[in-house]
Amino acid sequence: MDSVLSVIGSYVDWDVKSLLIFMVIFILTADYIKNRQPASFPPGPWAFPVVGSMFSVDHSRTHESMTKLAATYGDVYSLRMGQRWVVVLNRLEVLKEALINQGDSLADRPTLPLLQDVGHGLGVVFSNGTIWKQQRRFALSTLRYFGFGKKSLEPVILEEFTYCAKHFSSFEGKPFNPHLTVNNAVSNIICHLVFGHRFEYSDERFRKLIKWFELGLQIESSIWSQFYNSFPLLMRCLPGPHQTLLHIWNSLKDFIRVQINEHKQNWDPSDPRDYIDCYLKEIQMSNGQPGNTFDEENLVICAWDLFVAGSETTSTTLRWGFLYMAKHPEIQAKVQAEIDHVIGQSRQPSMDDRANLPYTDAVIHEIQRMGNIVPLSLPHVAKKDIHVGGYTIPKGVAVIPNLTSVLFDKNEWETPFTFNPGHFLNEEGKFVKRAAFVPFSAGKRLCLGENLAKMELFLFFTSFMQRFTISMPAGVKPVMDYHFGVTLAPHQYEICATVR
Repeated sequence: MDSVLSVIGSYVDWDVKSLLIFMVIFILTADYIKNRQPASFPPGPWAFPVVGSMFSVDHSRTHESMTKLAATYGDVYSLRMGQRWVVVLNRLEVLKEALINQGDSLADRPTLPLLQDVGHGLGVVFSNGTIWKQQRRFALSTLRYFGFGKKSLEPVILEEFTYCAKHFSSFEGKPFNPHLTVNNAVSNIICHLVFGHRFEYSDERFRKLIKWFELGLQIESSIWSQFYNSFPLLMRCLPGPHQTLLHIWNSLKDFIRVQINEHKQNWDPSDPRDYIDCYLKEIQMSNGQPGNTFDEENLVICAWDLFVAGSETTSTTLRWGFLYMAKHPEIQAKVQAEIDHVIGQSRQPSMDDRANLPYTDAVIHEIQRMGNIVPLSLPHVAKKDIHVGGYTIPKGVAVIPNLTSVLFDKNEWETPFTFNPGHFLNEEGKFVKRAAFVPFSAGKRLCLGENLAKMELFLFFTSFMQRFTISMPAGVKPVMDYHFGVTLAPHQYEICATVR
């Protein structure tokens, strides 16, 4: 009897082993078949089964890792992030070939489960097709009506600076953290356009939202998001930072819904006050029309897109600007001397002054270049098979424009890793544009708010330099390291702002 049981046990043991071996072989074979690409597909690091090349990248410094990989695999290479392929584009010529010469084929965004669970394919940043075209056209025309990128918005920006300057002055040259105040000031410009009003710096709910922005954008580019986008069914059930991200974005959507409901209570379609009023009117006018994409849920996501994009990038650039001015007091002094000579202290700056402030303009551009605010732009997806750099990128594959590889290309910049305003000046000291200056990306998906960002950066930075001298607290050296996310933000720091 014992011998019979032994034979049965041995048989069962081998049967389980055979099943496990079969399952492993099946998974490996299915993974290979599903993820194999044509011979003309860009090369890249070895992709492990299931997780792919996910661990070939340092997700705390993804842009640096991707730039280093280009040295091994070339300017066009591939990565398999879980079950998704991405192609990374490096250097200016390659980005031009893809985003400009073949812009129509790369005008879409990939469908990422994490963003899909929040935005449902709506809005103006991650939407595609008819939704994107209608919403982008409406956003541009409406925001321009309210002064977006126009001289008529100057007084709004300059008035906001006076509130910010008053707050800075209250510290009387003592150390303070400018983060929330600067973010609030910049956010108030897009809030003026979208919500029709600004938020006080003492508004705790608004300050809480601003704190969440940076955290949300960091998680958005973390390995947790990569896992979520590769294995959404599993990750929806698991705890982790991705759940915090969903909470942040859903809270922001709730905040926007409150703003919309307040607008509805005293809304006059004949006299729109801001973007929300105009959108509500468009919903009313477009109701029932074929191909209509205007509804209240789309309004929430569009406002969310404009609010986050219009707040975080410009404020982060200014925060880098303070650090660079504290690190290079000789450059700050030269900026202030130019401002004193051209504008003086008796009036506020104007966009008309920019042509007469070439050094200041060059410093602002160098802050943007070195700050590298959106290092990997936002992802695109191939709408059809395209050819870039001698390789084939099949339809449906995501494409990442590595802006870092352009902004720090030693073939494009004389001293790529040194803060040098001379990059944007000719021998006569006049400002010169550089083709490799691409902080807003390029092509069909060029940043919607580029003109507004340029205006805000010039007026805010010039006003700060006219009014204050920025320095680090005694005995403290500026730390130029960053937190990686969709945007590169400096570590928290304190400065001293001394009234001039």
